[in-house]
Amino acid sequence: MPYAAREDVLGKLKKTDRRGEAPSRPPLPPLTELGWGTEQLIEKFTENLVLQTGVVHRVADRAGALEKLTEIARAEGWKAVMIATDEVLAPLDLAAWGRANGVEVLKAADFTGRDAFKDAVFDQVDAGITGVDWAVAESGTVALVHDERQPRLVSLAPILHVVVVPVDRILPVYEQAVEWILAARGGMPAHMTLITGPSMTADIQATPFKGMHGPRRVIALLIG
Repeated sequence: MPYAAREDVLGKLKKTDRRGEAPSRPPLPPLTELGWGTEQLIEKFTENLVLQTGVVHRVADRAGALEKLTEIARAEGWKAVMIATDEVLAPLDLAAWGRANGVEVLKAADFTGRDAFKDAVFDQVDAGITGVDWAVAESGTVALVHDERQPRLVSLAPILHVVVVPVDRILPVYEQAVEWILAARGGMPAHMTLITGPSMTADIQATPFKGMHGPRRVIALLIG
């Protein structure tokens, strides 16, 4: 473009009034999920996780949770599991449960080095068991904040992830879960995972398959 023509175009653009009022944003629809009661939250969480091929069991209390774990262990033929040591799992005393049921219960602190822990969690255990920070009903998602009690590999590496969810930790929507996590942790945690069912991906022909980037199966055990 010749210099004179370019200057003419730029001059016209500069004279154009581009400071008009921004268009108004449409009103946000109300989040009807915020009005869900406990049973509806449980129902929606279950429905949405099952849609992602997850499995959900509900029990009344800790004793029921241990009974259900025993049932799952026998059905799956568990010999060893890797567990988190978060505040949800701690009251269950899974070490004692394992001794009573012939299941070796391992945790990250049992290993002197990261390589030994990685070998165990990838190749030596039948499942990873964790608690949950919060769960999200609108999508069937569980939120895990990772630290020394909740190593990421426990929920990532084993072929089966069993997540224990107290029903009072099921929240309606993502926004609320994030708000609770920020408040509980005093800010954004360094590492947090949102898990919605088993790991799923697809090849270039859009053929879906499970287990490439995480567990092939997810079982949620609701307590309450």
